[in-house]
Formats: sequence, C-alpha cells, structure tokens
Amino acid sequence: MTDRPDTTSGPQDLAPHDFWQKLHGPGSFPGHAEFTSFYVAQLADGRQLRLPLRPLADGEHALASLIVNQASFAVLDALAEQLADKLRAIDIDIVVGLPTLGLTLASEVAKKLGHLRYVPLGTSRKFWYRDELSVPLSSITTPTQQKRLYIDPRMLPLLADKRVALIDDVISSGTSIVSALALLSSCAVEPVAIGAAMLQSDRWKEKLLEAGSQWPERIHGVFETPMLRKTTTGTWARPAG
Repeated sequence: MTDRPDTTSGPQDLAPHDFWQKLHGPGSFPGHAEFTSFYVAQLADGRQLRLPLRPLADGEHALASLIVNQASFAVLDALAEQLADKLRAIDIDIVVGLPTLGLTLASEVAKKLGHLRYVPLGTSRKFWYRDELSVPLSSITTPTQQKRLYIDPRMLPLLADKRVALIDDVISSGTSIVSALALLSSCAVEPVAIGAAMLQSDRWKEKLLEAGSQWPERIHGVFETPMLRKTTTGTWARPAG
C-alpha cells in the first residue's frame, strides 16, 4: 500500500520525530504543486523524502526543513552516497565540513569517497587556535547568535595543494558557506566543489556570486526545495513558472 498524497491534513501527518526517517519509492507521492503538512523532495534516483514545512515570519512563505543529524541512518547513508556520487568525478582529495550539522554529512561523504579522514571546522575555540584563522559566522537557523568559525591550525597541512570539497547539510541564504570560503581563503585554500544535501530555495545564488563568479557553478546538491507561498486555501504552493 502506498502512502497517501499530501492533499489534506489528517492521518498522514507525521509527528516531529518521524520526519527524515524513511525514503519512499519513486511515485509514492504525486508531483502536485500544493502541500499542507510536508513537502515531498525527490532524489536523483526518483526516491522521495518527506520534509516538514517551516512557515517564515511573514506568514506568507514557508521552506522545507532538513535536520540531517536527526535523520535515520538509512536516510543519511542515501544522502551521503548521492552527494559522493556527484563529487567522484571531481577527484576530491579531502573533505572539509561546516559545523554543526554539516559535520554529520561531511564525515559520511568522506567515507563514501574512500577517504580515511576529513577536516572539521568548528565554532569552539581551543587554546591552541589562532584568531587570524577565524571569521564571524551566522546562519539562517541561529541568526541572533554571534559565533566565530575556526580551523584547527594543525589541520592545514592536510589542505595544502589539495582538491578540497566544502560540505554543509543545507545551503539556504549562503551566509555560512561564504564565511567558510573566507576562512579557507585565509589559509590559501580554494575548494573545487561545495556540496550539500539540500539546496533550500535559490537565495544563496546571489550571495555566492558576490563572493566570486566561480562559486555558483561549483555547488552540488542532492535535491532542491523551493520557497513556498501561502495560497488562499491555506496550503503551500510552489512559485508559478
């Protein structure tokens, strides 16, 4: 028996802890344009993943959400495998992960690529860290928190003259990625690829373009989700066109 399409509220609604736990086969949910309680994302192989909807402050728009460290191991494994597939042809030497949720995905992608380790960036300053190897960091999910992004100076030899992939879980506004690119640039490192499980709307494109014309074309995502708008009937719809 297949899952019912998301056209009305009711028995098909998921509890918060039930999201991200299962991938559904191709065609389990129709490719309709309106959603109520969840958004249906589609992977390259046709499998589908239900994502909760997060209404924005204006009450008129919503985004699909992904919290990758709450996903089942099976879902995380599938997302990491599909992202690794996109990166294999680029011949990556080392993966760099963005905190916090990007670290979960980055380590799995590195394993899929056959690497023995990866380089995690962090927001916690160890006593041997250097201030000049840090940049301010903010994100769409924690806009009021003032943090800094650090790289452990002991990791720099792993990045020198290497083909680097920078990995985050979600690219949304692009702010976190741009901060990470600035940090890596201060270490004379320019990633050849930027990867994420979800590309959330297209707001990140302008931010990345401002950082450098080369960056938008180096972005690789497992799937994309649009900015949704509220309809007169209270559902959420993809933008027209």
